[in-house]
Amino acid sequence: MTRKPLPSRFAGPADSPGFLLWRVSNAWQRRQRAALQPFGLTHAQFVILATTTWHGATETLTQARVAELTGVDPMTTSQVVRTLETAGLVLRRNHPDDPRAKTIAATAAGKTKVRAAIRVVEETDAAFFDAVDNRTLVELLRALER
Repeated sequence: MTRKPLPSRFAGPADSPGFLLWRVSNAWQRRQRAALQPFGLTHAQFVILATTTWHGATETLTQARVAELTGVDPMTTSQVVRTLETAGLVLRRNHPDDPRAKTIAATAAGKTKVRAAIRVVEETDAAFFDAVDNRTLVELLRALER
């Protein structure tokens, strides 16, 4: 009798939704990394800059709020925001109502860069996800985002 190499409920990795999601995520990240390279942005920098630009139009953003909106770990958010600030793409200022907090806003240069980058990011997404129905995929991903 042949024993399975792993005590898994799956016949192999190709049957595991988690493994497949990990592989798809890595493939998508590689493409986005390549697409963002000409802009001098990492994917995390793009996500935080885009979120800051998008939500900053309607609310005063703190670093904690940016972390919440993006789903990026607060420590990583802090590091990325510092990098974006050094590059002149975001400004951090004292919060008007909370002396412990800093507000974060995209600079004009940051907005210009992210407006150009989002076109490429969305084109890369369209090409990558072309094989599936995007509306259904978004619904499935939203169901998993808990």
